[in-house]
Amino acid sequence: MKKFHACLLLSLLLFSAPVQGQVGFPKIYANAAVVSATQEASDAGIEIIRQGGNAVDAAVAVKFALAVTFPAAGNLGGGGFLVLRSADGSVHTLDFREMAPLAAHRDMYLDENGDVIDGLSTFGHLASGVPGTVDGMITALDRFGTLPLEVVMEPAIRLARDGFRLSWREAAALNRGRDRFAQFEGSRQYFTKADGSDFTEGELFVQADLARTLQRIADEGRDGFYAGETADLMVREMQENGGIFTHEDLANYRSVWREPLQVQYRDYTVHLMGPPSSGGIAIGQMLQKLEPYNLERMGYNSPETVHLITEVSRRVYADRAEFLGDPDFYDVPRAELLTPAYNRDRMRSFDPSRATPSAEVSHGNPVAASESWNTTHFSVVDNDGNAVSLTTTLNSGYGSFVSITGGGFLMNNEMDDFSIKPGVPNQFGLLGGEANAVEPGKRMLSSMTPTIVTRDGRLEMVLGTPGGSTIMTTVLQVFLNIAEFGMNVQQAVAAPRFHHQWMPDRLYFEPYTFNKATRDRLEWYGHELSPRRFYTGQANCIVVDEGGRIQTGADPRGMNHAAGF
Repeated sequence: MKKFHACLLLSLLLFSAPVQGQVGFPKIYANAAVVSATQEASDAGIEIIRQGGNAVDAAVAVKFALAVTFPAAGNLGGGGFLVLRSADGSVHTLDFREMAPLAAHRDMYLDENGDVIDGLSTFGHLASGVPGTVDGMITALDRFGTLPLEVVMEPAIRLARDGFRLSWREAAALNRGRDRFAQFEGSRQYFTKADGSDFTEGELFVQADLARTLQRIADEGRDGFYAGETADLMVREMQENGGIFTHEDLANYRSVWREPLQVQYRDYTVHLMGPPSSGGIAIGQMLQKLEPYNLERMGYNSPETVHLITEVSRRVYADRAEFLGDPDFYDVPRAELLTPAYNRDRMRSFDPSRATPSAEVSHGNPVAASESWNTTHFSVVDNDGNAVSLTTTLNSGYGSFVSITGGGFLMNNEMDDFSIKPGVPNQFGLLGGEANAVEPGKRMLSSMTPTIVTRDGRLEMVLGTPGGSTIMTTVLQVFLNIAEFGMNVQQAVAAPRFHHQWMPDRLYFEPYTFNKATRDRLEWYGHELSPRRFYTGQANCIVVDEGGRIQTGADPRGMNHAAGF
């Protein structure tokens, strides 16, 4: 078997909150499985499959259940991306990313001197894009689902109406957000207590207004959210508090089926989401840059491996800042960026004994070569072999902290994912240029990277993670942990991770990722090491082995849960 540093997994086990039991061993199912951020959502997906639904039916059930049980990221007021591989081998990708309101303009977050107004794009009513989640789920269900909308939404409605028990982690997160929730009428009503006391583990959390909103969607479909009572509530909330949403914005929103990306890496075929997700192109570029190197021989998290992946990431994130945006507004050179010759040429400046300062790394010339930290990801495989990889977000934790009064749901702060001023980093430190400038009706660039991997025509992996700017490097490392370093899926998602994004020029790493010898070697190469207090992502993944067994990996960094049968 290929070797990796088992001591690092042991270290992770020592400082992680146990979720699934044994961190090193996957749960294995014979027929179907769901891995998501909450037990209730995973159970909802399996409930729907047991009723005869397929992976898309289950994914829609999981998505709406997360809107109830994981308010920090599961959402009605956000958006995301879906990658579907049907049992017949066809792959489809759905973009239900949020859009800028029609009244948005490129300088809306700048003062009279042209400087960025701190917090305006991240907190409050002006921070939200037009949400795409509800349209996306209905669009996916209409094309590929088998059960009626009211059936797949029933578990979420039940959880909101009757309540669910708060985990210690969710209770603590709500308590930490109390002061910010308290600044908005709806959020104060839904996510704080009138007497100022704390939420506690095991407390029943009932969301009556959210249940009514969900019921309107189940009864009326798309019009139960983008028109009628819910739309009126959204527009009133925004227009009475400095926001710019209109009924026209909501009526005009549509999710879009995009052409899937496909990249070959050794004997794996990696199926990815294209722009406005930046993650698919980024993963493809990383894999093309890495393929000439023998990573197995170099070793898991060896100084040489970390140095190589860091230098690859540095160049990919520089390209991201220059070339990626909404393809409906900007001619993204996706084919050129995924040309092997271009990516090999980008590595000509790689020095195996020296870190390349980011100030010396700019974007390439591909034409010549011719989200909150609190996002959430879940993976689904059904008993017919259909698979869904879905990543969704409000952007940062609890989004803009604005709830729709009377509607019971939080709104996103995705407008910050635009380049609100070229050359100025967003809340995740990512830089952007003209390709991602604010424009009316435009979708902001995203790091979300839902991924499905096949080998010899057989479903192999369903991957993804939250984590803002770290999403791409997390998905890459989970994939390599399995494909190159011989880990099972639970080990692969639990293993410590590192991250570099070009700017700022720092190599971030989780606790216990590197021993002293590795740190010393990386510093000798010239990397500026930056340990993180917090962990990177929550990768919820599935591997289907050659015998057809479904192996699940629930990331121990959160309260993630696998369910199946």
